[in-house]
Amino acid sequence: MRHAAVALAALLTTAATLDAQTLTLRSRRDATIRGGSYANTNYGDDATLETRASDDDTYTRRSAVMFATAEVLPSSSRIASAQLVLTVKGGNSETRTLLACAVPVSFREGDVTWKRRDSSSYWRNAGGDTVADDCSKATVTATSGSKVTFDVTEQVQKAVQGSYGSRYARFLVGDAGGDSQSSYKQFYSNNSYDTSRQPRLVVTVASTSTSSPTTDSVSQPSTSSTTAKTLRVLQWNTHHGGFGTDGRYDPNRLASWIVKMNPDVVMLNEIEKYTGWGNQNQPEVYKNLLQSKTGRTWYYIFAQEYGNWSSNGKGNLILSRVPFKHTERYELMYNGDRSAAQGVISWNGRDITLVVTHLDPDSQSLRLRQATEVTSWLGSEPENKILTGDMNAWPDQSSIGQLNKYFHDSWSVAASKGTAYAFSGNNGETKKGRIDYIFYSRRSSGLSVKSSQVYDTRSGGVMPSDHRPVLTTFYVQ
Repeated sequence: MRHAAVALAALLTTAATLDAQTLTLRSRRDATIRGGSYANTNYGDDATLETRASDDDTYTRRSAVMFATAEVLPSSSRIASAQLVLTVKGGNSETRTLLACAVPVSFREGDVTWKRRDSSSYWRNAGGDTVADDCSKATVTATSGSKVTFDVTEQVQKAVQGSYGSRYARFLVGDAGGDSQSSYKQFYSNNSYDTSRQPRLVVTVASTSTSSPTTDSVSQPSTSSTTAKTLRVLQWNTHHGGFGTDGRYDPNRLASWIVKMNPDVVMLNEIEKYTGWGNQNQPEVYKNLLQSKTGRTWYYIFAQEYGNWSSNGKGNLILSRVPFKHTERYELMYNGDRSAAQGVISWNGRDITLVVTHLDPDSQSLRLRQATEVTSWLGSEPENKILTGDMNAWPDQSSIGQLNKYFHDSWSVAASKGTAYAFSGNNGETKKGRIDYIFYSRRSSGLSVKSSQVYDTRSGGVMPSDHRPVLTTFYVQ
């Protein structure tokens, strides 16, 4: 599974200088690679990473790990310290010395093997390419739950400033000793359901000089939560960021409607960043419009649809009127133009994990695979979870059935309580049918539905998007 896990520790702001700020990143990609008769086997879906030293490549294991430093640290960052932390799951008894070496080239979690780094590219050296002089040592035992910590300050500094080409921090972890069956060790991977045990990179930034935001959020205020007992969540497909049914591009018109609905969280599909649809940085446009219209600070996380997180293109956007505790982006494996954005907020003492995605418009079978992947990924994410998006499927389709295994459909829950509202002639349809949803996890203990509403946004017969917005009000207790 390609797991886009970027945990931000509320650290980077628009200020000119940042002193001694620390952030923690969970691994974006990781996988074991194994030689010999397993040299073409991919282990990207495994919940464990492995290391072992052997004279026979069939038994040799190494672990490839990547962190998205390029997305949260500018090239001018001065790294005071960086630690790569793995959590031991088990293994054989011998205490061993491991090496974590910088990897100068990319790899894909769902493709990487002993021979290949992705579906079309081989490692130059079977078993993984590393920078021989950029390695760090650490000692590991077989004690389950113990931590293995590598000092990788130098490697991360080089990665961030682009010394390896790309600015992503990548490592290959292997056993530095001789052949030994007892050298075998297991670690938790990014597929582990216990996120606290997933590989992480803890980076302390001594100072950074920059004139523009390095994350998708603006400066953090002194508080990052609220004691409000209701949470208003708005879901809307914007039709390329604000092209109305009259064919006119007008983000201001759409933002005005958002403000009228008074949401606390806004989940938007088809937001464009410097494309032919408006040729604007729409995540920034909508943040600024909401700030000017509400007098509040808004925060956002944007996930470009092809997984090129720092690139221009269409994607999914979350806007929140409280800061995010951390954010993540996820690239769906099935069909390379789908993504999800995630942000965790604190609301009335509860952590709320917000996720917005957009499923395939053409194929029911593809939507089912994507829905299955989304539910698998979200299984390990923290409660309480709210999943929204244009799912491009009516409630009776298989992809919605898959989502309903793990989530409640808030509109249906509100309808059963008599608190689902629409307007004359509308029964919850957001386009030609009900295809836009606000789900919440069946495992959530702090969320319940107060009401849900589909809004009539017509003015003079014109809507600001070809979709209608839906808003659910949750009790947070």
